[in-house]
Amino acid sequence: MSFQIALNFEDGVTRFIEASGHETVADAAYRQGINIPLDCRDGACGTCKCKAESGHYDLGDNFIEDALNDEEMAEGYVLTCQMRAMSDCVVRIPASSQLCKTEQANFEAAISEVRQLSASTIALSLKGEGLARLAFLPGQYVNLKVPGSDQSRAYSFSSLQKGGEVRFLIRNVPGGLMSHFLTSLAKAGDSLSLAGPLGSFYLRPIQRPLLLLAGGTGLAPFTAMLEKIAEQGSTHPLHLIYGVTHDFDLVELDRLQALAARIPNFTFSACVASPDSQYPQKGYVTQHIEPRHLNEGDVDVYLCGPPPMVEAVSQYLREQGITPANFYFEKFAAAAA
Repeated sequence: MSFQIALNFEDGVTRFIEASGHETVADAAYRQGINIPLDCRDGACGTCKCKAESGHYDLGDNFIEDALNDEEMAEGYVLTCQMRAMSDCVVRIPASSQLCKTEQANFEAAISEVRQLSASTIALSLKGEGLARLAFLPGQYVNLKVPGSDQSRAYSFSSLQKGGEVRFLIRNVPGGLMSHFLTSLAKAGDSLSLAGPLGSFYLRPIQRPLLLLAGGTGLAPFTAMLEKIAEQGSTHPLHLIYGVTHDFDLVELDRLQALAARIPNFTFSACVASPDSQYPQKGYVTQHIEPRHLNEGDVDVYLCGPPPMVEAVSQYLREQGITPANFYFEKFAAAAA
C-alpha cells in the first residue's frame, strides 16, 4: 500500500510524493527526484531530521539518541531515513526546495466558469486533465499567470480538487491585471497557467476547538478546509466568523449553510463593518468573538485577511489575555496593474 506524503519546504513550496510502507520517506523522495538533506542513512547523524505535522508512521529502533532523542520524538520530530509511513503524512523540511533540487509544479488548465458574485468578488473555476494530478493541502494557494502578461497573482483554493476541477474566490480590484482579464476578456475554454501549491497556511490535524476568522475573499481557504472537514469529520466544535466591509461583499453564504448542514458541530456568523449596512450583524470580527469561541485558550485560531485585520485580531487576543494553543494566519493585499 502507498501513502501520500506532503513535503513542506521552508520557502513555502509543497511537493507531494508517494511512499510505500516498506520504504523510508527519504528513499521515496530520492526515488521521485527530491533530495532531502541526508548524510548517513543509518539514523546516526541527524542530518535528515524533520517534523511530522500529521499522520501515522513507524521509526523503528535503528537510530541513536544523538540523532533523535525521546523528547524530540514526543514533539513529532522524525528521521526521514528511518521514517516509514503508515498513513498519509505532512512533513516539514527545514531546507529550501532549491537546496533539495526540486521546484514548484506547473499546470495548464482551462476556464470552466467565471462568474461575478458581486461588485467586489469573482468566482473562477478551472478544469483540466493535468489538474487531476494536482495535490494540495486545504488552505494553500497557487500563482495564476495573468494571460497576456509576465505577471502572476496568488490565490487560495476555495475548494478541493474534484474531477480535475478547482475553484477560487478572487477580489475584483479596480485596475487589477487579473481583475480586468476576468471581468472583460475571460471566457470558458481560455487557458491559464498555475504554479504551486504554496504556503504554510493549511489545515492541521484537529485536536481541539477551531476558531476560523475570514476577511473578505480570505473566506476562500476556509471553504476548502471545511470541505475537507466535511469529508473526514471532526468531534470538536468549529466556528467561523466572516467579516466584510460592505453588504455587497457578502458572498457564498448559501455555501456556508450547506457546509453547516454537512458538519454537525460547525457554526458560522457574518458581520459587515460599514455603518450604512442593512445586515443584522455589524462591526468587525473581533466584536463577534465570544468567550466560548476562545475556550480559555485551548483553541486553534486560523485567520485569513488583510494585514490590518491580522494586527487587530492579534491585539484583541493580547487584550483578552488569551494565548491560543496555535495561531495560524495568512495576510494578503490586493495588487493593481
